[in-house]
Amino acid sequence: MNKLYISMYHYTRDLKHSRYPEIKGLDSSLFRQQIEYMKNNFNIVTMEQVIDAVEGKVELPEKALLLTFDDGYVDNYTVAFPILEEFGVQGSFFIPGKTFTTHQLLDVNKVHYILASADINKLVEDVKSQMNYYRGNEFDYTPTEQLFSEYAVANRFDSKETIFVKRMLQTVLPEKLRNTISSNLFEKYVGVTEEQLAHELYMSEEQIRTMKRHGMHIGCHGYDHYWLGNLAPEQMRQDISMALDTIDEFIDRKHWVMNYPYGNYNSDVLEYIKSQGACVGLTTEVRVAKLGDDNALELPRLDCNDFPPKSENYKEK
Repeated sequence: MNKLYISMYHYTRDLKHSRYPEIKGLDSSLFRQQIEYMKNNFNIVTMEQVIDAVEGKVELPEKALLLTFDDGYVDNYTVAFPILEEFGVQGSFFIPGKTFTTHQLLDVNKVHYILASADINKLVEDVKSQMNYYRGNEFDYTPTEQLFSEYAVANRFDSKETIFVKRMLQTVLPEKLRNTISSNLFEKYVGVTEEQLAHELYMSEEQIRTMKRHGMHIGCHGYDHYWLGNLAPEQMRQDISMALDTIDEFIDRKHWVMNYPYGNYNSDVLEYIKSQGACVGLTTEVRVAKLGDDNALELPRLDCNDFPPKSENYKEK
């Protein structure tokens, strides 16, 4: 049984001097400190080593650590990638196909930037107001306060109000309505157009190609960044197939890695990705992975906030 620490990153940027300092990411100075700490206290392994280990070909070293980056943000290229190169370690980057093909803003990022720009209490009232406004004709769904009671549950990083906004605008409401409400709120709070932010936010195909050429690993993170386990099976298969087609240049279609958006999947998702050549899957379950014990398609991850200089939570997991 091989123990594997997997760290999960999203935004890596100079938060203080960014246009949206309230976005939830790891500041660039802290990222450098963290990679230095990890280099000195862990054995940072490559995804190729992990694949070989889950297939029983090799044993991982003691205190093996894998670095994973979700969503394909350009600051992973401008900030994280040079630091990884400086320390001589690999990162694995999981990029939704939509971000670099049609350059459209993902719903997940609309919500991130609305949350980073608005007072949360005012935002909750706006979301409820919009839900009440659109209920009735084209859309029918559970009463607003009942949904608030059900979904407004805090987690270790977000308040119950933030979770409510995320759940309503990411998965609970009908997709067309989610798009309408999030676009309305984006226009009200964020201060740039969705098109402008989409072109600023994500890596380009050329940047992905450069990272791949420099030894970084590229994996699948869906096409539209859907909650895959909540989709009808046909839509789920279509999303994953489109994702694989868009990143075909960067992966081995017979031997690739899946990272589930939002950590959301079900048995249908597992069965389909396995049939398509997935050999490793990454979840958002918070603990240390145990290769040989855990299903290779359901490996848990820790958050970057679980490691110094943010915390030493990794020691408790």
